[in-house]
Amino acid sequence: MTTEMQNEAEIFRGTTTGLTEFKDTRSVRGTPKAGMPAFVLGEELAEIAKTDPRIVVATADLASANRTNDFRDVHPERFFNFGIAEKNMITAAAGMAACGLIPYVATFASFSAILGAEQIRTDCAYPKQPVRIVGTHSGMSMGFYGTSHHALEDLGILRVIADLTVICATDANHLRAILRESIDFPGAMYIRLGRGRDPVVYEEIPDLEIGKAIRLREGTDLTFITTGSQVRASLDASDALRKEGISVRVVDMHTISPLDHNEIIAAAAETNAIITIEEHNITGGLGSAVSEVLLNCRRLPFLKHGVPDKYVEVGPPAALYASYRLDTPGIIEVTKEFLAAHQ
Repeated sequence: MTTEMQNEAEIFRGTTTGLTEFKDTRSVRGTPKAGMPAFVLGEELAEIAKTDPRIVVATADLASANRTNDFRDVHPERFFNFGIAEKNMITAAAGMAACGLIPYVATFASFSAILGAEQIRTDCAYPKQPVRIVGTHSGMSMGFYGTSHHALEDLGILRVIADLTVICATDANHLRAILRESIDFPGAMYIRLGRGRDPVVYEEIPDLEIGKAIRLREGTDLTFITTGSQVRASLDASDALRKEGISVRVVDMHTISPLDHNEIIAAAAETNAIITIEEHNITGGLGSAVSEVLLNCRRLPFLKHGVPDKYVEVGPPAALYASYRLDTPGIIEVTKEFLAAHQ
């Protein structure tokens, strides 16, 4: 075994000194609510449903993992467990929507967005049914469960489906805002969530407009355009770089489709470079969407930072983020390398 391979093995096993926090022996299924503070999905929908009889919730045998059991406990007659039948669940939800209901169907992103892509397109988006597909545990946040449970292609697959809104939640308060705005939003929607242990970005429920990005930091040297799980790490990297004299704007591009072209154009006009940061394959996701807009803008240095176009290793999520430089130190390192290359 080479030194490089040995170091990598130590990282993914969490045995290297200082990496013990990477260990995670709890199963996703049945994780206590306290362990997933960002998963307010069932709780928020249960509250909304008290005054809106159209709201129904379904899951595919994952009520504990995605906390939709919080909805079930309050509205058991409006909760449906389809078992391990994700495609059927999405199609049934389209039928519910055609009857005047607003269904929220939740399962792992790998099983909803990837496995159920045909049903999302044909049964939900094409007839413009108000089905809200909630993809939890997206990206590589399922770490130990491997490629079958990772969802690093979902944004690329779904953003090309016409009449489908694609949006990424950043933390608990951001998710609450998305859910409230989604109720009467036209057409089908995919809501991408992380692992439920996402750190706080929004101290209060933000004013949110679907399709309009949120500028969280001002800056002139370059812009981070980021989304979902990478927003907190990008903010922390921006703050650290500012102390070194590098002014970084940070934009939460929560809506991937429809994309906020105006915010991207402003970044191109007002800052000297752009880096997109996402927990997704660098092919087809946020970075690709931003680059399509930049084709018609001022030419400037641009980098897509995310997961390389390959299947990721198996390991604790925190170790994976460190390995692919999607944690704060990694983003700082990538940024400095990028700026040095374009001086």
